[in-house]
Amino acid sequence: MIEEWTESIQNSDASTIVPKSTGEKKGHQIKLYNMIFPIWLLWLIPIMWLIVLPANFLIDLTVVVLTMKYLGIDDIKLHAKKVILRVWLLGFAADFIGTFCMFLVNIIDFDYQTPRGRWWYENLQNAVAYNPLENIYSFLWVVVCIMITSCCIYFFNLKFGLKKLPIEERQKHKLSLALAVFTAPYLFMLPTAWFF
Repeated sequence: MIEEWTESIQNSDASTIVPKSTGEKKGHQIKLYNMIFPIWLLWLIPIMWLIVLPANFLIDLTVVVLTMKYLGIDDIKLHAKKVILRVWLLGFAADFIGTFCMFLVNIIDFDYQTPRGRWWYENLQNAVAYNPLENIYSFLWVVVCIMITSCCIYFFNLKFGLKKLPIEERQKHKLSLALAVFTAPYLFMLPTAWFF
């Protein structure tokens, strides 16, 4: 059972954190908290993999083909066939690293009875998972996670995905950079509150 810590104010000068079930019913609405899109959504709704996997493949393929075309690379179809599977898998590896970085906010833990613990929970732990746009701290945390993922996409493709591709090193750098910019997980910024 997924649990989420919520704060209940006892009086004006004392507060405690109590565990609360993630499914909170209010009338006919059910809100789910402490979820990171899209990884947790994929876990909760496994059929989403049938949409995400081919969609990511098509996005990666489109970026590879268009960038090769822009760079004036010959035999685009042959070269794209050689690298697309590795590029696609390495993109998922980078996304999982970024997701782990987002989840670190839940692993780093403070005593919720202290002012620091309450601040951490309110401004980072809950906000990153539920709505990264809620405050500047959660927003910056997620931006850093997206940047880490983007850097991983760049280096993974440069060192592994495109290594054997018979093109100039300069072109490999540009192709890796295009993949890093255009396939970064910007959806990390999407508030899960919009879905539940």
